[in-house]
Amino acid sequence: MVAEADAVMSGPEEGEVVEDGQGSNSEGKHALECKWTLWFDPGSGKTTTSSWGQTLMPVYSFQTVEDFWCLFNNIKPPSWLPTGSDFHLFKSGIEPKWEDPMNAKGGQWTLSIAKGRDAKAELDKHWLDGLLACIGEQFTEGDDICGIVVNLRARSDRISLWTRTAANEQVQMSLGKELRQFLGDPSLKMSYKATADQLASKSAKDRYVL
Repeated sequence: MVAEADAVMSGPEEGEVVEDGQGSNSEGKHALECKWTLWFDPGSGKTTTSSWGQTLMPVYSFQTVEDFWCLFNNIKPPSWLPTGSDFHLFKSGIEPKWEDPMNAKGGQWTLSIAKGRDAKAELDKHWLDGLLACIGEQFTEGDDICGIVVNLRARSDRISLWTRTAANEQVQMSLGKELRQFLGDPSLKMSYKATADQLASKSAKDRYVL
């Protein structure tokens, strides 16, 4: 049992890492193309590059449509999470860290959602839409996707799509444009930063912009 799990789960099995189908009959369920793992980071005040990820923990793994909804219906929506915390949904086998080999040469498409009257509903809707697009393999260049992240911050919240190959502009622009479409608003402003650029400088410039 993980102490911080009450910030995540609304069901009885708080904080346990559960494999899909564990303890239940998986026959008749609809399989997903990939296996996915939800991670949670409660945050711990000011984070440095060296300390980032120390509070990151896996929560639940799944590979069927039914087990995804079992997860989604038993966790709190992002708008209910404390400021400074993060949800990460990544393909199993990939850790949501810059130094993971699958992420090292990639980057992130990021949408910022400013605080406001409708911001919570917008955040929760975009998060679910992004999750469904990822696990449902809706992206043309879906093999380049590592995961999707939501960050809860004081000034604005962020949703980021993590990808593998920052140098491939054609692939990244395709992913960014499709992400806007799946979030329901082709006019959303988003930017892409490469992981290597961010490691080299705290003021890394955008590689691509939509």
